[in-house]
Amino acid sequence: MDLENVGRERAWLAAVVALVVVLVGGSLLFPGRVYGGFVWHYFWGPVYADANNAACAVWNAGSPRLLDSAAACRGATGPVAYPGYTPVSEAGYAITLLFMLTGVVFLLERLGVGEDRGLFYGLLPFMFFGGALRVVEDADNAVGTSVHDAIHYPWNALIISPIIYFTVFAVAVAALVVAVWLERTGRVERYEYPLAGIGAAALALTLAYLLWLAATTPQVSFHPQFTVLTLLFATLAAGGTWYLLERMAPEVNVGTGLMGLLVIWGHAVDGVSNVIGLNFAKELGLPADLVPKHPVNRAIIDVTQQFLPASVIRFTGDAWPFLVVKLVVATGVVWVFNDDIFEESPRFTVLLLIAILAVGLGPGTRDMLRATFGV
Repeated sequence: MDLENVGRERAWLAAVVALVVVLVGGSLLFPGRVYGGFVWHYFWGPVYADANNAACAVWNAGSPRLLDSAAACRGATGPVAYPGYTPVSEAGYAITLLFMLTGVVFLLERLGVGEDRGLFYGLLPFMFFGGALRVVEDADNAVGTSVHDAIHYPWNALIISPIIYFTVFAVAVAALVVAVWLERTGRVERYEYPLAGIGAAALALTLAYLLWLAATTPQVSFHPQFTVLTLLFATLAAGGTWYLLERMAPEVNVGTGLMGLLVIWGHAVDGVSNVIGLNFAKELGLPADLVPKHPVNRAIIDVTQQFLPASVIRFTGDAWPFLVVKLVVATGVVWVFNDDIFEESPRFTVLLLIAILAVGLGPGTRDMLRATFGV
């Protein structure tokens, strides 16, 4: 490795260490303000509340309390953390993602892989795995305190957003190292095959656990029509979008090719799973429609309800604009990735496309399987 790359690695490591020192040092020196008012309030507190299936968690001067009603949360004083994301946490996770992607680029350079598109396809099963693993925690909450409730706090925090992204990331990196070792030792021809195989095995085990819960607990059920319909309509939406691009604007997908189609398809899965789960779950066999888990979904639904009359929403639902937004944004992203970007920085470009696909396909898989297993 040349000195320029070594210098970049050291600069990245120095930035990571500096950030950790600031957060840890600030938390030790000013626990109430830095840790309680920032780290806990926006990052760990929401995970803590979600892991314990609470309405919110209150900082309580360093002795967090769990509250089980919205009214109690509104009346609480001090930092109050609710399950889910906030603009502050989303910005923090976006910055963390960029740091992680940069670190992975350095790892790929060390391993000598990732310049071609095989890494993109090899990691595809891990995106399904991440979404399915998150449903395990949803199912665990639904089961409650029965004998099947095998994952307790703090271990269940590992499969709650956003910690689950770090969990899946660690599994994927470990699988990549193993796969590259298998290629280097002559046991396989290309590392992408065992990489995809490990991801597929992890996904299969996760789905097997969910099916076992569906077969052995009344709180978890099995409704395969949600998976079938989501994948069917997502494929039709992505295929139709791709067909129009090929006919009307072929320059959009010149750089990405099949990767671009998969990016659009992954985000179509997210959009379609939201439309079906939020608007048509009752018609397809669940006791009630699902509720949105992400601020963006909720915001789009709120805007739709403001501008469309109730008589129209009764037939169309109010979540369909989310699918349109997903398709438009994914298409715009694909357009950005032309041949020049791939030539200038192939590893980072492939990783960005992997991340873009993951933020669509991962949540989409979760919403699809939440409906499929009734949780």
